Amino acid sequence: MSRLLGRSLAALTLVAALGLAGCTGGSPTPQPSTPTTTSAVAPGGDAATASPDATASPTPAPSATSEASQRLPLFTQTVAAVWTGPNPVSGRAYIDALTTAGFDKAAMQVTADQSTIGNAAESIEFAVRIGDQCLVGQVGPSIGDPVTAVLPGLSAGGCLIGQTRAIDW
Repeated sequence: MSRLLGRSLAALTLVAALGLAGCTGGSPTPQPSTPTTTSAVAPGGDAATASPDATASPTPAPSATSEASQRLPLFTQTVAAVWTGPNPVSGRAYIDALTTAGFDKAAMQVTADQSTIGNAAESIEFAVRIGDQCLVGQVGPSIGDPVTAVLPGLSAGGCLIGQTRAIDW
């Protein structure tokens, strides 16, 4: 992957993450309670306990969006651990570490570690789809510190645009 393309992807990821972050402000929307005590995640990320109320409709289950947001810290921590390890630009190292951390390997994508002419990739991307959202990471010498974000999934499925490699190990 060329340096320009790698930087462009990093910039695009950052812009998308900042754009999504701007969508999370505002007041929390009240949720109806259920006949039993349940726990839900408020937009700020704090757990809130609903009071029992036999006349209210059931609270919907937490959305995939909130699940992806809740799992971002673990995703980021796992990526950081691999980045400081012996194989910082190895897609397999990230996929294996994320699988060990409890992410679904069947829902993952990763780009190639080498360019089409056999040079080491200047950056690699990897992602885990959770519902209609994706946890996306990008690392490499052209990126600097690892970048992670929750981004919308592609309408056709998956998370990454372009050529990805098979996760067949």
